[in-house]
Amino acid sequence: MIGKTKQKEIGRKIRHKRIRAKISGTKKCPRLSVFRSNRYIYAQLIDDENGNTIAQSSSQSLKTKGKKNVATMVGKDIAKKAIDKKIKKVVFDRGGYIFTGVIKAVAEGAREDGLIF
Repeated sequence: MIGKTKQKEIGRKIRHKRIRAKISGTKKCPRLSVFRSNRYIYAQLIDDENGNTIAQSSSQSLKTKGKKNVATMVGKDIAKKAIDKKIKKVVFDRGGYIFTGVIKAVAEGAREDGLIF
């Protein structure tokens, strides 16, 4: 018998696989992938054609309090790094997570600083 936590993780992986079948990033329009753990949140820009990570940001390096505030700062940081590399448009990959809470905060932070998706 599988525990409830394991069932949630399996469901998230199935959703993520379904999402990844539909979206892909290029060098001009990379994929903004978001991952959240219990403690931190990570975002990275990925060029799927070459398999390269263009830029990354995580909440480990930020000194802000509150999960949503930290997530917004991660979104702003990744947007700033993308614009420095002359990338304006991205494809958002929520990683199988529901688009609420910290995932939504990352997206809003990235949009505030100029990313289009």
